[in-house]
Amino acid sequence: MNIETKCIHLETEQNDDGQPVCREDCNHYGSISFPIYQTATYAHPGVGKSTGFDYSRLQNPTREQLEKIVCQLEGGTDAFALSTGMAAITLLMELFKPGDHLIVDSDLYGGTIRLFDNVSSKNGIQFTRANCSSDDVESLIRPATKAIYIETPTNPMMNVTDIAAMAKIARAHNILLIVDNTFMSPYFQNPLVLGADVVIHSGTKFLAGHNDTLAGFIVTSRPELQEKLRFLIKTTGSGLAPFDSWLVLRGIKTLGIRMEKAQANAKKISSWLKTQKAVTKVIYPGLEEHPGHKIMQRQSRGFGSMVTFRLNSTEKALSVLEKVQLIKYAESLGGVETLITYPTTQTHADVPEELRLKNGITPETLRLSVGIENVDDLIADLEKALSC
Repeated sequence: MNIETKCIHLETEQNDDGQPVCREDCNHYGSISFPIYQTATYAHPGVGKSTGFDYSRLQNPTREQLEKIVCQLEGGTDAFALSTGMAAITLLMELFKPGDHLIVDSDLYGGTIRLFDNVSSKNGIQFTRANCSSDDVESLIRPATKAIYIETPTNPMMNVTDIAAMAKIARAHNILLIVDNTFMSPYFQNPLVLGADVVIHSGTKFLAGHNDTLAGFIVTSRPELQEKLRFLIKTTGSGLAPFDSWLVLRGIKTLGIRMEKAQANAKKISSWLKTQKAVTKVIYPGLEEHPGHKIMQRQSRGFGSMVTFRLNSTEKALSVLEKVQLIKYAESLGGVETLITYPTTQTHADVPEELRLKNGITPETLRLSVGIENVDDLIADLEKALSC
């Protein structure tokens, strides 16, 4: 099936006789919307007999359906739905032990940096930061290195890393490549297909798509990691609740049309921003002058809908945040509504100032998550805010 269809239906498998077998549990009284199994526990017919579910901390039918859909979209062997994107990264870090070393991109989501600096480091995991889109990452590998962790494009500076090239380095040294794919979603980019071992998503964003729930995902193509992660999710109790699983399932059904519309809007807005006197820089991978444009053409099916831009003064940046009306000044991204974010005090407030500035996150920098509204209305709102 094509990816738009995979957002709605699970593919069929074949039995030993070559006949199609539906992967979906069709015994739901004909319900088109997958039911919400709002239960904590499950009755058993007898000792040693099970319906396939025991306790919802271990697994729940609604969560399992969601995991199968996300796994299918990313081309993995298993997926894990967690309570938030940060819960997903936190669980993933449990794969590592004190003394292990990770190479991580310097321009990551602020919450990820906060976790690595204040929790993972406390637990004995060592980190080396690098600009993985341009630095010689291979030279940073040492005997204790267990993984390379990247976002591409990065949040918020939109740096693009060649996933296939990074995967080649990781394989040569027998280490993991972990890719946060939140900005692109599986609709536009599939890191596992390009050689990555683990994909992370904040499901709150494009997958759910409506700013109404929190979720996180880990997807892997490695059977040995699959087994470890399944043990960890049942042990830590961080799995996604049934109703939230259903909300994300519902959101994913429209992932394709939302991503296409939001991307079309982002392309027009980024081109328009380039013409504005108060705007000194526009960073969007869909622009031909973006240094990662050609890499994105090779490894992705699109450029996404995240746009970062810089204004000519801090005062102008703050003024825009106060003057926008249709566009909401709010943290988060990936919903149907267009949001504008101030990384300095919101998403990256806990990142040390020296690192923020080194990455290019200045007080004049704004991040735009473009939604699916009429693009002319969005531009009119920005134009009015910039003119004040």
